Amino acid sequence: MERHSLKQIIKLLSARKISEEELLRYYYSRIEKYNPTLNAVVSLRNIDQVFEDLDALKHSFSGKKRNLLGIPLAIKDLIDVAGLPTTYGVPKYKKNIAKKNSLIVERLIDSGAVIIGKTNTPEWGLGSQTFNRLFGTTANPYDTSKTSGGSSGGAAAAIAADLIPVADGSDMMGSCRNPAAYCNLYGFRPTPGLIPEERSKTRHKKLPILSTLGILAKNPEDLAYSLDIVSGAHRSDPFSFDLNSSFDDSHICDDIMKKTKIGWLDNFDGYYQVEEEIRNQCKLTLTALAQNKVVVEEVKPTANPHYLSESWKTLRSKSLYDELVNYKLSADEKILSIDWEIRNGRVIKEEDIDEALLWRSLWDKDINSIFKKYDYLALPSTQVHPFNKDIPSPTAINGDQMETYHQWMDIVVLASILGLPTISVPVGFSREGLPVGMQLIGKRKSDTNLVAFAKKYESIFNFSEIIPKDFK
Repeated sequence: MERHSLKQIIKLLSARKISEEELLRYYYSRIEKYNPTLNAVVSLRNIDQVFEDLDALKHSFSGKKRNLLGIPLAIKDLIDVAGLPTTYGVPKYKKNIAKKNSLIVERLIDSGAVIIGKTNTPEWGLGSQTFNRLFGTTANPYDTSKTSGGSSGGAAAAIAADLIPVADGSDMMGSCRNPAAYCNLYGFRPTPGLIPEERSKTRHKKLPILSTLGILAKNPEDLAYSLDIVSGAHRSDPFSFDLNSSFDDSHICDDIMKKTKIGWLDNFDGYYQVEEEIRNQCKLTLTALAQNKVVVEEVKPTANPHYLSESWKTLRSKSLYDELVNYKLSADEKILSIDWEIRNGRVIKEEDIDEALLWRSLWDKDINSIFKKYDYLALPSTQVHPFNKDIPSPTAINGDQMETYHQWMDIVVLASILGLPTISVPVGFSREGLPVGMQLIGKRKSDTNLVAFAKKYESIFNFSEIIPKDFK
């Protein structure tokens, strides 16, 4: 067997050109060969146990229009899979065996997917560099000396190296978008509530939903197929909702493409430090889109980006503090990012939250006014290229020192704080051969249109065909 997309695999299985058993052996052989270098898949199950699960599934599966029967998947190590550890990348939780499946896992299994293990994540899922004291660091398949990003870095590296066909992720501060950009993938952060999940009981009622589950894939077709399986309202999530259209069935024709308008936000008129090569690569791709009749124009929001960043720090720190304080972490269980969030979250008052929400509302109004003219907004997915995997995070961009670890990821905040569906799409490679990504942001609940546009985008550029040379 050779490397295929998810939808190609499903066609091969349906036509009985390959068997589910052959598929499992293929992915396990690649994990055995490449995972020691990448460290992308953790808590890997014994293949004989997986074969038993597969046999049971084949006898009980009723069949659905869209199914994943026999497709092996690994789940991000923040998400519960019954019988597997949910470690959060933290040594203390090495033996924290989940008693039940999370909602997204339940939907994947109901569709026939076979869960083979977990994907690596930074401790507590904090940071855009996948390293932790339990499993170590995940490497980038395009350059194993570099990071794969985070916090869904294990998932991204596993897909790019073809250890699994698609993967779940989660995204608060770019955790699907950043690793997708670093690994030449498509990473989707949906409108919060599209993919249902169990909500924390400690959540402050005033706080908007900042984090959401998402999907990473080699191409938008695989993304769409997977999203149809995991999306939709669930009684356990009061914020969940249904869409009126299917991701897999949604497409954009040439006539609609010619009427599409994209507003290029760039680096917010210099507010965010972004490596010049990243900006230039995004601009080159947008120029190529314009040659395909898409209208591309530079736009400058009138709201102050400083207030956007400050609002985000307040709301994120409060949200994380309310969650992490329940774990009663000792000093040796804290990493720099966690300690920073807890210290800041502890001192946030109600009036601080109200002020942050006011700033957020000003940005919401400004962006909605821009959306009256444009279908999508574009800006870089990352501010720096994939960096050395042995360092926690960049300390400077373009010579400017970063005051907090937030600052080198701030470019993803706009979509997160406003709850807008966003997809990171590949835009090419740096001079060193490292992948570069660009965010496309849509209006709330325009998720299917955004993914449909990404399908058309991929049909023009075919970035998914450029695979890491050492992992063919």
